Amino acid sequence: MSITRISVEVLLIADLLPASVAALAQHVTLLDGRDPAARATLVETRGANIRAIATNGHVGASRGLIEALPKLEIISCFSAGVDYIDIAAAAEHGVIVTNTSAALADDVADVAIAKCLLLLRHFAEADRFVREGQWNKGEFPFGRSTKGKRLGILGLGTIGKAIARRAEVMGMSIAYSSRSPQPDAPYRAAASLEALAAESDFLVVCCPATPETRHLVNARILEALGPEGYLVNIARGSVVDEAALVAALQAGTIAGAGLDVFEHEPGLSPELLTMANVSLSPHIGSATHETRAAMGQLMIDNILGHFAKG
Repeated sequence: MSITRISVEVLLIADLLPASVAALAQHVTLLDGRDPAARATLVETRGANIRAIATNGHVGASRGLIEALPKLEIISCFSAGVDYIDIAAAAEHGVIVTNTSAALADDVADVAIAKCLLLLRHFAEADRFVREGQWNKGEFPFGRSTKGKRLGILGLGTIGKAIARRAEVMGMSIAYSSRSPQPDAPYRAAASLEALAAESDFLVVCCPATPETRHLVNARILEALGPEGYLVNIARGSVVDEAALVAALQAGTIAGAGLDVFEHEPGLSPELLTMANVSLSPHIGSATHETRAAMGQLMIDNILGHFAKG
């Protein structure tokens, strides 16, 4: 199978899967700027020729870097989140920003649904119940069914729609709140986020992290969710006011939470570690071998597709 090469210099500034790096290098002139010192040298010596950046959601791309590359056309991000990319600077300079949401939506949606099941059926506690020899001492407490539960989705994009499809199969009703109109979506749009929370058994956060969405889920929204409602966050930690969440959990304002992301990860509020009604995981939404490989390929395809357009 022949490899198509294009005469384009791409600046790599973040750690990616070795296979993805090797694959990208087969198609373009790849400049390894993952080390900050090496990156500075490359920008100084090759900056006038660099037309693309390959990055991830944790490193992003700063305004300073974007403005130092006069021929930059595209930033291809190995992540759904682009919150560490200066989107305003990219727009000002006509630079396209792409992500890999399409490749990771299903696995992230699986994690969101898993969090709902963990909270309703208490699977983590059930595992400990058996391991600790409690089964012969009595029956494990009943959980609750997904059937008939109301799922509110904050952000009905690619990931939000994947979550909704799974939830429908499980007998849940779906409503949503989204910054972009979704006229073709077969789900009901809530009047506001507060209204969505008030009418939901689960409020699932899957919107982008932007200055506008920081702490969008605050004490007021958690109060609306109520003492029988659960918060699930598989988006970005900054969307939820973590201090307000801890306070709501401590006060019984909400029933529990399923968290794959945190406001200051890898750090998190220590109170969360002691709460049995909280499911914790270390930002593993897209962390499967298959999806990470697909994300790498989509990142490459986004670069190649852009330059194929001429």
